[in-house]
Amino acid sequence: METSVIRIALIGDHDPQVTAHHAIPVALGMAAEHSGKDIQFQWLATNSINVDTPLDDFDGFWCVPASPYRDMDGALRAIRFAREQQRPFLGTCGGFQHAVLEFARNVLGWNDAEHGEISPEATRALLTPLACSLVEAVDSIHLVEGSLIAKAYEKAEIREGYRCRYGVNPEFERELLKQQLHAVGHDSAGDLRAVELKDHPFFVATLFQPERAALKGILPPLVRALIEACARQKS
Repeated sequence: METSVIRIALIGDHDPQVTAHHAIPVALGMAAEHSGKDIQFQWLATNSINVDTPLDDFDGFWCVPASPYRDMDGALRAIRFAREQQRPFLGTCGGFQHAVLEFARNVLGWNDAEHGEISPEATRALLTPLACSLVEAVDSIHLVEGSLIAKAYEKAEIREGYRCRYGVNPEFERELLKQQLHAVGHDSAGDLRAVELKDHPFFVATLFQPERAALKGILPPLVRALIEACARQKS
């Protein structure tokens, strides 16, 4: 495959009604212009991702907003591939939620971990309704110094927007973050808003939607960082 082409899989079910789904192609187009790379992307509907899906064809993965997905297992399969095969990964909004769930199930061995939106009665509902729904909310996020996300933004404090109702259940947060998964972003109330995976070239997940900046003509720093990580891996 031509090395100048970077192929990104968009894990999620495309919906023209979703603002983030309009923003993502724009953001990738801006990243292509900025990097001089030929960036090709493909939407992978979650109910089409199975054992035969050629995930190896992609240089990077982006698990996108607008869950519940048609098939949670499909989304988790693609996230697991990116994590285990060390492929650059970005998860935003629903992508954050499912990246956390995949890690809990397949690394921590929490087989009973569930998403509270799908299984609200689950004993281990890892994702539960936020105390205050973040639908069309904007807030400041404090980033951990030296983290991939802080390097991408080149600052310690950022402001980003959300369209989200679910976050990590505080009951399980401490145990969840004991190993390779690290908290790297907290909002003004001190709540978890971004995580990264240690010992992975680029695995970043945010509850906020950085892609929306593209609709205002701004290249989202995390999208630029994702593409740079893919280019480094290929070279």
